[in-house]
Amino acid sequence: MNTGAFVCSCGGSCDIDLETVREGVSGVDVVASSELLCQDGRDAMSKVIDGYDLDQLIVTTPEPSCQDRIRSLADDHGLHPDATQFVDHRETNAWVHGEAEATEKTARLINAKQAGLQHEAITRSVSKDAGNRVAVVGDADAATSLTEAADVTLIADGREFAEVEGLGDVTVERGRVVGVDGSFGEFELTLEARVTDDCIDCMACVHEGPDGMVTEYPVDIHPDAPEGEWPDCCPTDAIDLDGVTRTVEFDQILYPGGRDDARGGRLGYYTGPVDAGTIAAVESQLGGIEKPQFLDLEMDVCAAGASSQEGCTACVDACPHGAVDRPTIDSVEFDQTACQDCGACTSACPTGATMLREPSNERIAREVEALLEGDEADGGLLSRGTAPAIDTQVVAFVCSEYAAERLRAHGRRAARSDDDLDYPPILPVRVNCTDTVGEAHVMHALAAGADGVAIVGCGGSCLHSGPDPKRDLVDRLNRATQDLGLGERVGFFAPEAGTPESFVEAISGFVEFGLDETPVPAGDYEATGRIDADWGTERANPSFDSHGWTLESVRTILDHVDPDREVIRGLKDFGLMEVNDACTLTPTCTNLCPTDAIRRTGEGELQFNHERCVNCGLCEEGCPETAITMETGLNLGLLPENRDGESWQTVHEDEMMECVRCGKAFTSVASAEKIAEEVGEVVAGLAPESEHSVFEYCGDCRSHLLFDQGGRR
Repeated sequence: MNTGAFVCSCGGSCDIDLETVREGVSGVDVVASSELLCQDGRDAMSKVIDGYDLDQLIVTTPEPSCQDRIRSLADDHGLHPDATQFVDHRETNAWVHGEAEATEKTARLINAKQAGLQHEAITRSVSKDAGNRVAVVGDADAATSLTEAADVTLIADGREFAEVEGLGDVTVERGRVVGVDGSFGEFELTLEARVTDDCIDCMACVHEGPDGMVTEYPVDIHPDAPEGEWPDCCPTDAIDLDGVTRTVEFDQILYPGGRDDARGGRLGYYTGPVDAGTIAAVESQLGGIEKPQFLDLEMDVCAAGASSQEGCTACVDACPHGAVDRPTIDSVEFDQTACQDCGACTSACPTGATMLREPSNERIAREVEALLEGDEADGGLLSRGTAPAIDTQVVAFVCSEYAAERLRAHGRRAARSDDDLDYPPILPVRVNCTDTVGEAHVMHALAAGADGVAIVGCGGSCLHSGPDPKRDLVDRLNRATQDLGLGERVGFFAPEAGTPESFVEAISGFVEFGLDETPVPAGDYEATGRIDADWGTERANPSFDSHGWTLESVRTILDHVDPDREVIRGLKDFGLMEVNDACTLTPTCTNLCPTDAIRRTGEGELQFNHERCVNCGLCEEGCPETAITMETGLNLGLLPENRDGESWQTVHEDEMMECVRCGKAFTSVASAEKIAEEVGEVVAGLAPESEHSVFEYCGDCRSHLLFDQGGRR
């Protein structure tokens, strides 16, 4: 693929040195610049595209109208619609930074964009068929607005609609909503009413019933209606003051006053105020939906559970949209059409069973590495014999929704006002949502030489996880970086609409006063996303899974620091096993462990591999003797590099029982004694001619023993 980078100074409104930017860009076939690229520069740009036979363009313009002109030019040359990528050199760059910093940042952003494009995912789609059945709860106006396109049912929910006009094409159902289950195309509404389907709408109860307690259309009775003789007025005995429930199926539900257990809302289930956008969203999904596939799933490495035992619950707990469910206690199921691409499940998953397709973890890693420059001695791309203009290198994972919009708005305000809204040149990596960011992303940025990591999200207006969604992550990782001897290196920031001053103050304080220079060098690190290369640990997990990627990053950091503690706290994907004397060496834990981090030896030892453990808790949950306790933390002393290459640690020992017939060690003494205690009386007398208990024979010899003595009887 031939790639060209094109740099613009927007008619001189951006203080960047075009020549220095060109010198700082690497990894592309050509770099060209113009003071007004989207206007006078297009003819020259066209010649460059033809001259270098370009099929990928990276252009510095954040302005939508300029982007449209560039896309039109690319289309004229027959380029793919997605072949033009853009970099913001203005609102979040030159308009809020000094010239030297903005110049260097622009080149780094182009390099990062090019590095990321090498790992862009192939587009795939998912689809789900659905019908046109829409339930609208309590809102007649919304119901009538959907009748031309959908099969609409208005759920009365205790309201009176006798005087409402325009409901001729709407089915009106009595009952109050007491439950909502299911997903897009398969929703179930549970309704409770005090009037059964035997009602003939004779109005007798409306006239005879207590005032204000009986609705006329549809006929229903308030749950607090008093008992008495008045229900006897019904000629069909359709009144049931105890309430009757029924379940009705719909493809989508519009419930303005409802609540959703999914924090960020579910596909096809709308609980907020109804507006034109809500109606349009419902109509767009009638008949079904086709959308991009956001996740790659490798369920063979999932640690959700086994053998009716619950294990890791990370993805179910993390998903804010109800797109991950537990059909059974030991499994999870993903609804790809309900997925909203926030990445919460992927950053929470320790094993890589669910991975975000775009941007993938590898793409994020390559962008981070390209953003971070080494000093002069390391041959930094922009140093050219001088110190880099960006002194403190802070990688900023920026939410592509409200946070990105607000940062651009801050930049526009800085350009038009005399207010000092400049802030340090943070190095942005765009993510779908800050939910995408987990401990692996942050630790990798620090391993690549970042002085700090800023997570820039939407705060209280987050469309997915709610207010300050990364507070726990920031607290955990600052604990980990302190234990590693780096001090606190991570912060969460939420720019607010219309008030850039608070963000400028917070990010400036973090960068300028909160961070020392990292001891980890930048500029030459490239992660593999794996941990099995150095120590021969064979793992089925995909590259850049959270556990493996985090551990690789920690090991890189450890080459340059002196940790304050042996056990690094705050890293959730690492477990420490303790086993008490109740253990009888049953094979339960070894069979359940999804990462093969537990094994039994023939010498009566239970061994644990800390490097492999993802802290799913399955062994602790499934242990029949409740002998296992798991704690969270990365114990550096248990890693093979600190134990002469030995990955396995003995956590429990017991004497092995040898078969009295063949001499083979077949179980632990404790296990045999426990079984004998529990079922000894039941099997007593099975082998009366033997001098030994049946429990002293291995399985094979026990079978021969019982067969032989049974034949003689």
